[in-house]
Amino acid sequence: MGNKKVLVTGGAGYLGSVLVEYLLEAGYEVTVVDNLMYNTNSLFHLCHHKKFRFVYGDVRNKELMKKLVKDQEFIIPLAAIVGAPACDKNPDVTEAVNFQAIKDIIEMRSSGQKIIYPTTNSGYGTKSGEIECTEESPLEPISLYGTTKVRAERLLLESGDAITLRLATLFGFSLRMRLDLLVNDFTYKAFKDRYLVLFEKKFKRNFLHVRDAARCFLHCMEHFDTMKNEAYNVGHPDENLSKEELALRIKRFVPDLFITESEFNKDPDKRDYVISNEKILKTGFTFAFPLDDGIVELLKGYQILRDNQFKNI
Repeated sequence: MGNKKVLVTGGAGYLGSVLVEYLLEAGYEVTVVDNLMYNTNSLFHLCHHKKFRFVYGDVRNKELMKKLVKDQEFIIPLAAIVGAPACDKNPDVTEAVNFQAIKDIIEMRSSGQKIIYPTTNSGYGTKSGEIECTEESPLEPISLYGTTKVRAERLLLESGDAITLRLATLFGFSLRMRLDLLVNDFTYKAFKDRYLVLFEKKFKRNFLHVRDAARCFLHCMEHFDTMKNEAYNVGHPDENLSKEELALRIKRFVPDLFITESEFNKDPDKRDYVISNEKILKTGFTFAFPLDDGIVELLKGYQILRDNQFKNI
């Protein structure tokens, strides 16, 4: 098509509000559909832009989505119920938004329309924390969130003209901030309380700045023909860390942080793995926002933050 038109569902969210700005800066004509379930004002600063269009609506509305999908070169379905606790709280809605809405988009799109979809590396499930997960590793999600995202990814890759990005745990500031993400949460508690209580402290995850995530979508759009019909792990290659290692990294910037351990609490998501990001690196993508810079950014922003109602549950 080559018409530089992009539809972003859930574009007012944590990742979307960053990505939409990047897309507009790159010259794309961007339509966002979002039901504003978190009452966010994250797109106010883009309303002046002539190539920005906002539609208040829900991805479960098939008639609306048919109209919006038409004539788009790219479709980026970000709308989702995100995270294990939020999904468990509303399983029927999770199934409808995270899986059925993606199935509907696949069925209603025309030949040549391209989809770039964020799945999650939580699809790898529970590992030893030492075994490196590549894109060829078996997907064994244990949460409803991971299960719905993995099923949607499978449909997309089977349908063709799609790229799926298995994103690491995001961090960093966004105009639709989330404090329930691990780095954001730990850094906020370090800033506010000066102590952290760790449980399952050896569990490892990979981390990714929200701006690097947004940059990766643009990278995929620019290299779509050579990258299409594949899944890619996307996380900073230097940031496969345990909870304890993350806490100690934050302590470098908050020296009086007290770190202790609880043996009684459990992680509902059970994620414990090391992620290989070699495949995305081989496409020429580079990461611009390391974890240390993100911690400094968060500590700076938390001096401004005066409302802590930034969670998905």
